[in-house]
Amino acid sequence: MSNDLLLRTDEDAIATLTLNAPASLNALSDAMLAALKAEFGRLSEDKGIRVVILKGAGKAFCAGHDLKEMQRGREAEDKGRAYFFDLFARCAEVMQMIPALPQPVIAEVHGIATAAGCQLVASCDMAVAAEGTRFGVNGVNIGLFCSTPMVALSRNVPRKIAFEMLTTGQFIDAARGCEVGLINKSVPAESLATETRALAGIVAKKLTDAVKIGKRAFYDQVEMTRAEAYDYAAQVMVENMLWRDTDEGISAFLEKRQPDWA
Repeated sequence: MSNDLLLRTDEDAIATLTLNAPASLNALSDAMLAALKAEFGRLSEDKGIRVVILKGAGKAFCAGHDLKEMQRGREAEDKGRAYFFDLFARCAEVMQMIPALPQPVIAEVHGIATAAGCQLVASCDMAVAAEGTRFGVNGVNIGLFCSTPMVALSRNVPRKIAFEMLTTGQFIDAARGCEVGLINKSVPAESLATETRALAGIVAKKLTDAVKIGKRAFYDQVEMTRAEAYDYAAQVMVENMLWRDTDEGISAFLEKRQPDWA
């Protein structure tokens, strides 16, 4: 399923979503946020999809919020206060849908990923970027501190790196993004689609329910104390161990054969 702003193609249990507003560098306009929310909602119920790839059409991955649209929001009697509250709440909802999806989501990044576009990369479970891609939370350069992108960024990279990016507005490249943990791989531009697809293909071959329970547990446990996380993770492991397909997977490994997963 697709619309003009957000294209979707499915192949080999992998859904590829393409932000399709190249003229605005795939800005997260009101319409784009609505399209993402709707598609993520559909994916959450789609048991045939095991991995999601998120990419951008044209010269860039995503340049963040649509500043022209935001400026029009100021024309309201309250100077945009209600609109801005609603906008950032809708954006936060979409960002939080990504880790909540049962499928791992991989960002395929090129060109630039700035402000809320960088937030989008940081919200994905994994990311592969073309060499030379630039990442920034550069709102401070126009007098707008990237407070909401900060939430995702500061949960991906070390605090001092995040704070430097937020307060200087300076960009980092893909190599540096890989060093600090914002992305998983920096690859030649001509290999970007192939490398991203290869990573998605590896994950897609795993036991779907194991990846699903593991993704949920991953995000749950990082918000807990260490002791709470171990208690919780042990419960998840027990549940996982009792599955028929896990029993089959272990037996197949011991018997040096491919598992017969239902």
